[in-house]
Amino acid sequence: MRRALIYTHRWLGIGGCLLFLVWFASGIVMMYARMPELPRSRWLSQLTPIRPDAIRVSPADAVHLGGIAPSAIHVSTFEGRPVYRLSSARESVTVFADSGDVLDGVDRERAVAIAARFAGSEPARARYDALLEQPDQWTLTGVSRTAFPLHRIAVDDRDATFIYVSDATGEPVMQTTAHSRRLGYAGAVLHWLYFTPFRRHATLWAQSIIWLSIVGCVMCATGLIWGAWRYSPSSRYRLKREHAHSPYAGMMHWHHYAGLLFGLTTCTWIFSGLLSMDPWDWHPGTTPTRSQREAVAGGAIALDAVTMPRLHAAIDALVSPRDVQIVQFLGELYLVAEPQNAIISLAEPERGAMAGLPESMMLESARVAMLPTPIVDTTWLRTYDAYYYDRDGELPLPIVRARYADPQQTWLYLDPRRGAIVRKEERWSRVNRWLYHGLHSFDFPFLYYQRPLWDVVVIALSAGGIVSIVTAMTPAFRRLRRHARRWLARRAQLRIPL
Repeated sequence: MRRALIYTHRWLGIGGCLLFLVWFASGIVMMYARMPELPRSRWLSQLTPIRPDAIRVSPADAVHLGGIAPSAIHVSTFEGRPVYRLSSARESVTVFADSGDVLDGVDRERAVAIAARFAGSEPARARYDALLEQPDQWTLTGVSRTAFPLHRIAVDDRDATFIYVSDATGEPVMQTTAHSRRLGYAGAVLHWLYFTPFRRHATLWAQSIIWLSIVGCVMCATGLIWGAWRYSPSSRYRLKREHAHSPYAGMMHWHHYAGLLFGLTTCTWIFSGLLSMDPWDWHPGTTPTRSQREAVAGGAIALDAVTMPRLHAAIDALVSPRDVQIVQFLGELYLVAEPQNAIISLAEPERGAMAGLPESMMLESARVAMLPTPIVDTTWLRTYDAYYYDRDGELPLPIVRARYADPQQTWLYLDPRRGAIVRKEERWSRVNRWLYHGLHSFDFPFLYYQRPLWDVVVIALSAGGIVSIVTAMTPAFRRLRRHARRWLARRAQLRIPL
């Protein structure tokens, strides 16, 4: 048992010390910076407001012309003209609402002009860089696959900006700067091992992270057991004629104590990182099921009911909308406006825009979402709970939380401003929330919103993990050097003729 603990911890630690050091250091960076992203709100703020009188093509005709069965239908503008943006899980199509023409891609000159306008620079300062059929380092996440191919445009500014324009929609979908790229590399790329050639092989990448995490958990567990075994509360060890709690000297002395103090946190961080990969599909997702979405919508969307006068009146009733989504809620069609966060009925636009759907309709939607399962209770959340939360306060409030008496103990969160289910929780997904997010991000309610206390706690524990690794690296290097010398000596002996 002793030899198994010693050798397992020693060689797994030697093999993984650099990786674990990178995980700790990059985790600190990720507390403040993730992968570069382009907030949709910024793109919307630059759009021309929709002119209702310019829309001459009905939504039903637009879907027919687009040739896809869309899961989302937006009315927006492109270069000042009204358009329908249709998207499904596999593709995106843009149909001009004034003519019915389908946008057949964006050429290089047009992409450069779009990027220059978005960046607020002169066209001469923007130059075409590349056409991306596959994601690069910064579009692996945060950009839908339906947006590809992408035009990558370089802007000659002091920030060394790159803007990515979707060929399918003509929208800027990503922006990076030299600063955001450096932070992205130092944080998310290193932490997730998100190197483009590796990440493109999704199965290989996922399995590598899973098994590296398992190895890390074994390394930490064996170290904790052996460290506790060798610790002497009575100071029975004698080092340099002095009593000591630890039998180790030099760097290993500090490694012993750092491991005892921070080994458990290190183990839980690696274990929760393993759970982030959802190994073996052990828990359900938080996306509502198709049957739940369709029940709240009231069936398939009935675009034939949208007449042009009603569409014009609904858009006209909104305050200079730049993007509206057509949604169906309990069989009735609505427009949801961004960034106004307003909703208006397409059947009765004369009622005007609302900040949210009536309480009676929200409670009815909660009832039909999981028929015939009875509801345990419904609650209007005006503050976040432990499962629907956001430190930055960007998730909408208030919302309705409905809890059901089914074997999975399902909870649904419904947004009155969108007329949709925004989150689903079941018993095992709630367990995963604490084992993954709780242990990995320390987003416990009593700590998560208490900054800078949260920062101090997480950085201190991360620093302790770094100390436990660094103090073992010098002894590890010396051990490897001794093994290398012995191996070379044996080889030299074998070459001596008898």
